[in-house]
Amino acid sequence: MHIHILGICGTFMGGLARLAAACGHRVTGADADIYPPMSEQLRDAGIALVEGWDPAQLEPAPDCVVIGNALSRGNPVVEAVLERELPYTSGPAWLGEQVLRGRHVLAVAGTHGKTTTASMLAAILEADGREPGFLIGGVPRDFGVSARLGRGRAFVIEADEYDTAFFDKRSKFVHYPARTLVLNNLEFDHADIFPDLAAIQRQFHHWIRTVAPSARILVNADDDALADVLAAGCWSTVAQFAPPGSARDAPWRAVADEAGSHFRVEGPDGARGETDWPLVGRHNVTNGLAAVAAAAHVGVDCEVATQALSGFGGVARRLEERARGNGIVLYDDFAHHPTAIATTLAGLRARVGAGRLIAALDLASNSMRQGVHCARLGEALAAADRVLIHASGDLGWDPRAVATIGIIDVHHDADVLAQCLTAELRCGDHVVLMSNGGFGGLPAKLAAWIGSDGGGERDAG
Repeated sequence: MHIHILGICGTFMGGLARLAAACGHRVTGADADIYPPMSEQLRDAGIALVEGWDPAQLEPAPDCVVIGNALSRGNPVVEAVLERELPYTSGPAWLGEQVLRGRHVLAVAGTHGKTTTASMLAAILEADGREPGFLIGGVPRDFGVSARLGRGRAFVIEADEYDTAFFDKRSKFVHYPARTLVLNNLEFDHADIFPDLAAIQRQFHHWIRTVAPSARILVNADDDALADVLAAGCWSTVAQFAPPGSARDAPWRAVADEAGSHFRVEGPDGARGETDWPLVGRHNVTNGLAAVAAAAHVGVDCEVATQALSGFGGVARRLEERARGNGIVLYDDFAHHPTAIATTLAGLRARVGAGRLIAALDLASNSMRQGVHCARLGEALAAADRVLIHASGDLGWDPRAVATIGIIDVHHDADVLAQCLTAELRCGDHVVLMSNGGFGGLPAKLAAWIGSDGGGERDAG
C-alpha cells in the first residue's frame, strides 16, 4: 500500500512514517519545510519527501493520505484530497487501527512528563528483554529514534491530548486502545484549542470511557484534576502512585533525596527497588515511579525496573547538557509551562548548589504567547539568579510585567539575547535554555561559543 503523509517532519508524524515503512508499506510524505534531523531519519528509512503543498504530489494517487493536525482547510493538498475524493485519515486513527490493535498498549498521558516517562517505560521493557515498540514525542538516548515497531507485544505510546486533525477535534489519545494508562498530572495548557481545564478533563473522560474493564489506570494520587476526571466515571482498575513527599496513601510510593538523584520505590506485595541515576528533580522521580508501576502491570519485577532506570540515558532536550567548557555548563530543555519551568529549575538548583543559575526562556508556545500563564511566570523562574526572556513578534501580553522582579530582561531578538548573555557569562555559571521551539538557533550558537575560547575569558569575580 502507498501511504502519503502530510506534515511528515513533525515528531509524531515522522515516527508514524517510520512505523508504516516498518510494516512494509511504501511511504512518501510532504511538509512545508524539510529539515534535519527528521528529514535524515526519514530518508534513511527509504521515505521520499516533497517540500511544499503542490497538489501534483498526489499523482499518481496514493492508496491513503494521512493528514497531520498542523494542516487545515485552505491548504492546497488538503483541498485536492477532498476534491478528488481520495481516501484519507488522521495519524492517530491510522496508528490505532494499523499498529496498536492487538498489542498491549501502555499509554502515558498528562500535561508534563509524557515524553520522559514514556522513554523510561520503553527502556525498562527493553532491559527486561521484551523488545517493545514505541512512538514517543522526543528521542530517547537509549534508542536513538522516536519510533520503533518492536518485536514484542508491548507498545509504549506518548498519549497527547492535542486535537487529532482538522476533521477530528477529539484528543489524539482517544484513538489509542490502551491496556495500561499512566495519568501523570493535569493542568490547563494548549490555550489555542482548549478554553479551560474542564475542556481538557472532558477529553480525558471520553478516553477513559473507551478503556477495557481489565485495563489498569495508574494515576498520580496528588493530582485533584485527575481525581475529578475519574469521579466523572471509570470502569477499569485504578491504582495510585504517590510522588515523593506526598501525604496521600497509595500502593506505589517513592522516597527520594533532595536532588532526586537517588530514590527508593515501594510497591504492593512487598515490591522494592532503588535507583541512582544522573537525572535530577523530584518530578523525574515521579516520572520514574509511574514508569515502574506501569511496567509492573505487564509483569516486570520492581527491582529489575529500578535497576534499568539507573542506566537510563535520558531524552534529547529534557535538561540535556549541550556544552561544557571553561567552567560554564549549558543545558537545553523543552520546558514551556510554569510548572515545568519551576520543576526544571528546582532540580537544576539542587544539582548546582550555590552556583549561579541563568535561565533563558523562549515564549514560543501558543499558551505562552497568549499570556495564559503570565501571572505564574515570575514565581516559576524564581529559582534562577538571572533570567532572559525571548519574546518575538506580537504577544497577547507585555512580558515586561514579569521583569519587575529585577533579575529578568526581555529581548525581542534571539541574537541580541545571545550577545547580552555571553557578555556576562563567567566561570561557574550554569545556563539553561527553555523552549518548545528552535529558540532562533540559540542552543547550537551558545554551545559553539562555550566550547571556544570565548567562554573562558571571565572569572567568577
